Amino acid sequence: MTLRFGFTPCPNDAFAFHALAHGLVPAPFEVEPVLLDIEELNRRSADGELELTKLSFGAAAAAGDRYRLLRSGAALGRGVGPLVVARSPLSLAEAVAGRIAVPGRETTAFLLLRLAAPKLGEVVELRYDRILEAIVSGDADAGLIIHESRFTYDDRGLVAVADLGEWWESDTGLPVPLAGIFARADLDPETIDAAEAAIRSSVEYAFANPDASRDYVRSLAQEMSDEVCAAHIALYVNENSIDIGDEGLVAIERLIGRAAGVSPGG
Repeated sequence: MTLRFGFTPCPNDAFAFHALAHGLVPAPFEVEPVLLDIEELNRRSADGELELTKLSFGAAAAAGDRYRLLRSGAALGRGVGPLVVARSPLSLAEAVAGRIAVPGRETTAFLLLRLAAPKLGEVVELRYDRILEAIVSGDADAGLIIHESRFTYDDRGLVAVADLGEWWESDTGLPVPLAGIFARADLDPETIDAAEAAIRSSVEYAFANPDASRDYVRSLAQEMSDEVCAAHIALYVNENSIDIGDEGLVAIERLIGRAAGVSPGG
């Protein structure tokens, strides 16, 4: 049996899921990696195309009963939230009043932005890795950044306006739930349990053998420096990636619950 597994080509996912994708941990199935941007994975969940997939928790409610959250493989923690950046110092209210570039309307980042700053101006959707250039060129007044852009925005002469992770943690006292791994609900329970165990084993293998995935990570992140790759992995892959934990589950429930009360935005 082969299961299609959708995850991003970002260093954190390549590091965490390298062992599973390459058959280095036991599983009663083979995995066919489907490497896509997180917003594309969010959109594809509407059709239930993939048996296993990474999804933003901001998109989890829309996925409905089609997918079931697994406890392993999540991007969740403290100090991991998205940033709002601009060309010059602004308040968050000033930044969102203009033209703001976002990495997708179904991302957790955009949900956090709508929770923190409900009155948005013009929202422009761009792939996450195009947002910094849009701000620098003046095509956007500000941007909502995720992934490795957190580590490179200052190299482009941009400044941080707000850390939405800090806002969430201060407001709730909970870690920031960014994205999780979901199994399609029509899989038999034994397969779902086996997938969860295999993903946990893959993350544990990554921690035990941190250099094993180096070539795989580099092959998928060719434009990133080694330093940025390492920082990316260190930030987003943590103990919550092995198991979400009870506090993590509370954070996810709180986020999804609050999502029901905000407008689509933009």
